[in-house]
Amino acid sequence: MPTKNELRSRAPKSADAGILPSDAKGPLVKTTNAKEDHQKGKTWGRARDVDAWTVFQCFIVMAFCPYLVIYFWHACDAYKCDLVAPVMPLLNAKELSLKVAGEWIMATFPKPTTEGFALFFGWLFFQAALYAFLPGQIGYGQMTPAGFVLPYVVNGLLAWFVTHALYFGASLGLGLFSATLVYDHWGALLVAANVYGYFLTGFSYVKAHLFPTHPADRKFSSSAIYDMFFGIEFNPRLGKMFDFKLFHNGRPGIVAWTLINASFAYAQYVQIGYITNSMVLVNILHAIYVLDFFYNEDWYLRTIDICHDHFGFYLAWGDSVWLPFMYTLQTHYLVRNPVDLSLPYFCAVAALGLFGYYIFRTVNNQKNLVRKTNGDCKIWGKPATFIRTKFITSDGKTHESLLLTSGFWGVSRHFNYVGDLAISLAMCMTCGFGHLLPYFYIVYMYILLIQRIGRDDERCRGKYGEYWVQYGKVVKHKLLPYIY
Repeated sequence: MPTKNELRSRAPKSADAGILPSDAKGPLVKTTNAKEDHQKGKTWGRARDVDAWTVFQCFIVMAFCPYLVIYFWHACDAYKCDLVAPVMPLLNAKELSLKVAGEWIMATFPKPTTEGFALFFGWLFFQAALYAFLPGQIGYGQMTPAGFVLPYVVNGLLAWFVTHALYFGASLGLGLFSATLVYDHWGALLVAANVYGYFLTGFSYVKAHLFPTHPADRKFSSSAIYDMFFGIEFNPRLGKMFDFKLFHNGRPGIVAWTLINASFAYAQYVQIGYITNSMVLVNILHAIYVLDFFYNEDWYLRTIDICHDHFGFYLAWGDSVWLPFMYTLQTHYLVRNPVDLSLPYFCAVAALGLFGYYIFRTVNNQKNLVRKTNGDCKIWGKPATFIRTKFITSDGKTHESLLLTSGFWGVSRHFNYVGDLAISLAMCMTCGFGHLLPYFYIVYMYILLIQRIGRDDERCRGKYGEYWVQYGKVVKHKLLPYIY
């Protein structure tokens, strides 16, 4: 692990342009007075003043969203992924009462097992060990509202290869366990993941009050429910480098994504004697997305998850449960409903997915290039155009940043999301059109990205002020030209 001085000597000179400003707080500097030191007055980032309707929505999501995941699991486990069939016993009951409804709900829950808890927490601690001890370069996030530029160990790609090599080496190579291990314990793993997701939410809430990592970056609202849902701490850590946000989103969440898919693919092979081309295609599309994430992990440090979101239920439970169990719905569906795609359809879906990935990666590369060169570069063969902005952190210091207005970023403010949606649709289309369940992912992604566009607009309006208004006049469309 690098020393404090090594971290300082390797720090970039500005968060947005790749260089750390001379007036920025060092990456490991901590403020004191934990009870009083937090975001006050006009700041940018997570909302602080919230209404009752927003608080109610947060409560509903925390209370009932976990059951949505359980319902989807039950639909696949007992009804071959039919979303309507699970509720029919309740609707056909001779007498509908609270007792009958309660019994029906309990019948949909997966059963906890010792093996499930051992597998989940063994997996969690194994990924934590890889995150903490595997070698990796030091990357830096953007400047926080309090003026911090934090270091991160970027070793996700190596962790992904180590994890998959050990899993398949031990299962297919040495025969120590079946490659269907994840599939075989899927329901029990869901129980364990939910327990951990709620525990992590509560722990993060208490930690933010009692022993925060960077007190000056905390945000409190008038609602404990809202604070628990969206989080109080911006970058909670254990020690100097173990970052909650980067670890839980990338490991165990995204590393697990392709491992889950592979286990379900092997389960399909065991059941029908071969792996369908639809299962192969969705595994490839998911793997492209996952490997791109880890190959460009340093880029991820400057995305909305790290640069905007605080760490609460939204990320704690979301990364532990929602990501591994809902992002892999297509392979869950295909192991129970094998689909053999025609060659023309296979090629069309593959082309859509690759096109989406090209848009997604090219758009993000343009922004990265401008940041690295401080705008001294060409986009589409012409000098990059941008708006040079100034913003103020809560410590009263002024900093500079760039808002790109050429290339894809001159077409719309979030054209990268067009690529996201295209590849997400392709993932769903690998399952054909027999059921609605595989298409939940594209519906969810559309809602998520539209919501992110709104949050990003609010955050940037607070951060950049008149510069953001000027940017909106130059780049008028948020997602698709002339549509939105």
